[in-house]
Amino acid sequence: MTRVKGRTASRAAACAVAGGLLLAGCSGGEDGGGDATPAAAGTPVPATGAAASLQQQYQRIVDTVLPSVVKIETDKGEGSGVVFDDKGHIVTNAHVVAGAQRIRVTAASGGAPIEADLVGSFPPDDLAVVKADGASLKAAKWADSSKAQVGQIVLAMGNPLGLAGSVTNGIVSALHRTVSTQGEGDFQGSTIADAIQTSAAINPGNSGGALVTLTGEVIGIPTAAASDPSIGGAANGIGFATPSNTVRRIVPQLIRGGEVTDSGRAALGVVVRTIVDPESGRQSAVAVVEVLEGGGAAGAGIEEGDLILAVNGTPTPNQTALTTVLANLKPGQNVTVKLRKPDGTERQVKVTLGELPASNRP
Repeated sequence: MTRVKGRTASRAAACAVAGGLLLAGCSGGEDGGGDATPAAAGTPVPATGAAASLQQQYQRIVDTVLPSVVKIETDKGEGSGVVFDDKGHIVTNAHVVAGAQRIRVTAASGGAPIEADLVGSFPPDDLAVVKADGASLKAAKWADSSKAQVGQIVLAMGNPLGLAGSVTNGIVSALHRTVSTQGEGDFQGSTIADAIQTSAAINPGNSGGALVTLTGEVIGIPTAAASDPSIGGAANGIGFATPSNTVRRIVPQLIRGGEVTDSGRAALGVVVRTIVDPESGRQSAVAVVEVLEGGGAAGAGIEEGDLILAVNGTPTPNQTALTTVLANLKPGQNVTVKLRKPDGTERQVKVTLGELPASNRP
């Protein structure tokens, strides 16, 4: 908020200087004769042709979609949400509402905040649903994200830094990214497969909002921005959104029963923890803490105490790496898992992957 105030102050100073110049130009001269008229006043240049058409389309999209984007405030923080249906269900990011004891939503048009309840959450895809009863909310139209194209113009709508109803624009920069987010507080992190990368500005508070096409359809839920270690902050113009097709698969399940039973995500069927080499301090593997009954790992003979070194030849030095590999696989696939046994011997086993259960284990 300090930064916003600083920018506002800078704009005010710039306006004051500009006003001073304008007043000097308006002077009628030292003799005071004649009417004061603007000297060399600029003539407005109307937008025409393709520019006017694009501008008008932007405005139509904002008028159509922004009423479906809400501000979400909790006792933990704030973010955004998108109205999913006409029954008051609102989709947002799981990390926006994780651990919240109180949730309130405010429509883009303003008005008093409305109390909402958590319907269900699925952290692996960083999605959650809240419901606001008695609210008059307009449902958004959802796109088929499989038809997204690199270079496609998109708008991001949400509440960055608490600035309700903000809109930024950009393009689809890349498709089919696999993005892992770090856990914090009550949120243990997520790994989103098939994420949409966009150049539209994504800032804190945009999470859970809408990434919208020029046809006025929501193609994704802005979820995260890339970080740049060299500056210790977000990397400009590199944001990621959970694709709308993932939303359309997961959210109806949360609405029906509060949990996800058909995730479409592969799982080994283990509980793991990351192993750090005491000498180098580097993460080297994941240790199997528990083997879940009936899972693929149990069927392949993986045991507690085994170290998982790689899956299908891809090293798994930590839990994030393991989750990332699995996010790009499907239940029922057969994979090769490289193990190191407690006695130091290494071997490879074939595992038939199961489906990520409600407990969200790898």
